[in-house]
Amino acid sequence: MQNIQVHKETDHYVLKLNRPEKHNAFNPEMIAELTDFFSKAAENKFARAVVMVGAGPSFCSGADIEWMQSMAGFSFEQNREDADRLFEMFDAADRCPIPIIGYLQGSIFGGGLGLVSICDIAIAEANAKFCFSEARLGLIPAVISSFVMRKMRANKAREYMLTAAPFGAPQAYEAGLIEHFERELEAREYMAHTLQSITHNGPEALQELKKLFRFLRTASPEEARAESGRQIAERRVSGEGQEGLASFLQKRKPAWVRQ
Repeated sequence: MQNIQVHKETDHYVLKLNRPEKHNAFNPEMIAELTDFFSKAAENKFARAVVMVGAGPSFCSGADIEWMQSMAGFSFEQNREDADRLFEMFDAADRCPIPIIGYLQGSIFGGGLGLVSICDIAIAEANAKFCFSEARLGLIPAVISSFVMRKMRANKAREYMLTAAPFGAPQAYEAGLIEHFERELEAREYMAHTLQSITHNGPEALQELKKLFRFLRTASPEEARAESGRQIAERRVSGEGQEGLASFLQKRKPAWVRQ
């Protein structure tokens, strides 16, 4: 992989978008590599988180300009196939059962906001800049819209998409796009603390919790009641659940926490 770098730590992945000279803009190769990574991330049963970062000055500035220029010569069907591949990347990330922590800096424009929207916890540096820039180019943020709308307040998403106006980390936080923002040093400390908190949790529980989040998006009240009851009963009798309860009662760390 050339467009992303993946480091497998003891209990988590570090995924780095690695096109710093292009502000980590998407191209077909990066899209394919990200799709492959997120599709297979859960194969490591000991991984409890993915930390997604961007090399260089920006997290992700959206689509690569040269790639966008080349698409102008594509047929409608070729553009449709290209959009489908981009959707598959976001969908693979959205379906990833491992919690995703995003660390954001610099410019996060266009499709980069799609990556932010699939993060379970997005942490930004205070001077980060965001923009749904598509309408300025006569385009629309169609592929990322369904993912963004699941996370952002709908009225703010509409405002920022329609105006294509840049907005800062405080506005992104108020709109629900990110979970935290601070100056760089404090933001990195918050990310480290967040990662530590997650990796102290049961790996099976984390994956089941993410699956439950996804299920509840479209579940009826009856379906939610049935599934939540089944899930808690299953976790209580599972090996991991039994170990967690035993460790609590015995005032010791559970087996999955590194000593």
